[in-house]
Amino acid sequence: MKLFVQTLGCAMNERDSEHMIAELESKEGYTLTDDATQADLILINTCSVREKPERRLFSEIGQYAQQKKKGAKIGVCGCTASHMGAEILRKSSAVDFVLGARNISKITQIIHKPKAVEVDLSYDDSLYAFEGVRSSGVKALLNISIGCDKSCAYCIVPHTRGKEISIPLDLLLAEARKLAQNGIKELLLLGQNVNNYGARFSSAHRQINFSGLLAELAEIDGIERIRFTSPHPLHMDDEFLHEFARNPKVCKSIHMPLQSGSSKILKAMRRGYSKEWFLDRVQRLKSLVPEVTISTDIIVGFVGESEEDFAHTLDVLEQVRFDTLYSFIYSPRPHTLAYSLDPSSHIPKDIAQARLSTLQERHREILREKAQAEIGREYIVLVENTLQDTDIVFSEGRSDNNKLIHIENAALDLGEFVRVRITRNEGGSLFGELA
Repeated sequence: MKLFVQTLGCAMNERDSEHMIAELESKEGYTLTDDATQADLILINTCSVREKPERRLFSEIGQYAQQKKKGAKIGVCGCTASHMGAEILRKSSAVDFVLGARNISKITQIIHKPKAVEVDLSYDDSLYAFEGVRSSGVKALLNISIGCDKSCAYCIVPHTRGKEISIPLDLLLAEARKLAQNGIKELLLLGQNVNNYGARFSSAHRQINFSGLLAELAEIDGIERIRFTSPHPLHMDDEFLHEFARNPKVCKSIHMPLQSGSSKILKAMRRGYSKEWFLDRVQRLKSLVPEVTISTDIIVGFVGESEEDFAHTLDVLEQVRFDTLYSFIYSPRPHTLAYSLDPSSHIPKDIAQARLSTLQERHREILREKAQAEIGREYIVLVENTLQDTDIVFSEGRSDNNKLIHIENAALDLGEFVRVRITRNEGGSLFGELA
């Protein structure tokens, strides 16, 4: 039997898909295909963070319903499945089952239950050891927690993934060791708030926090690099920052989701920190790790955002000079605290769009300013790919601080670590040669 999976959204969804694929391959004998028309089972792993996810979902269902072969099943999984539940079955007769993001360990059961709905937010699969170790290349994803305990006013995740529970250390170490044995060099740790790891386990467990977890994983032979996403600025205490700085296997790039530079808007968003706290943590981080690269998320046009509030966001951009910026216009989502706020306080779309354009253009200018400083620098690069374009052969990989570098005239082995000197920068793309 053949399995087709479409994954929408974040890295957490990607990992959920990997888990479901491993379960179905090992226990049900499925083989993965990239052709939906040949599949006996089609899974749509959904995301509900962006605007109009339901519209996109039913568009996808309609497309697959027309393409699928006779007798093939369609299952809707993930975050949109969590909050819509049985409504998906009522709206589309083509769907055979609905499986929420908190229930993915039930995948091999639900495929045998016609029109079943499993979306229990209180279900705990943090103790479940998923089948197999699905990985390719030299990098792998590793879930360290499920759910989220925060109540950010704009975010639907707690409603789709439930309360936060940390996955036991022994399960994480066992999976990481298997990944290392399979040739994995780099781990990306996943959680809604990874640096809150250890706050709650669902069974008796020795006390350990995220800094302790990083130290434990760094002891595994074969794992050379550890990245993680997304840490929460609120939990960036000095212990965490010192572990980040001192641990040689922890990559010196970090995602710090700002969301807004205005303390007033951050309070309305229920983020739990202020502009001053965020900047203090950045300053402390840069003092410990001068070469660190910092990425962020910013929402413009949140309910009640004034020009002064937006100016504070631009001010943080100027002070931090983020290396990567993911920026969006606020999108009202059902089941969030902000959804019920007075519509008259919502920011008109044209104003929000103008602010977004201003933010993005200034960030592009900052990147251009920073780009020239890269020429001549040397980085240790983990080779992730080797490509050939007509007669030109080149390899590519990332530096410790997450810069994607194209290595010219070099066909290198995957997983190899090489020193590269940057020779040019074209539109933000770095090119280099073996040093």
